[in-house]
Amino acid sequence: MQQKFKIVWHDAFREPQVAPNPAYPDGKDVVDPGWRPDLFACETPLPYPARRCGAYVCECEECGFRIAVSTAGRPDDPRSLKFACPKYNAAGRRPH
Repeated sequence: MQQKFKIVWHDAFREPQVAPNPAYPDGKDVVDPGWRPDLFACETPLPYPARRCGAYVCECEECGFRIAVSTAGRPDDPRSLKFACPKYNAAGRRPH
């Protein structure tokens, strides 16, 4: 199943004030703590890195779920997003 996401970045008009986390020199994959391997996931790459502090608002066009992910314009910014799909998991069915 091909997923489509609408991703809009909201600029906070601030530059980062803290040094990046050296554990993530190539960005971080953000995974919903409620996701498990037995659940269907909505997932998408994010524009990486962000220009500066702000947030990506991501909406899955398949299930309609919307989530915001903060950015700092640093190497440790999020580079992808994965979360348990509320539409398919709540219905107890899997997509084709």
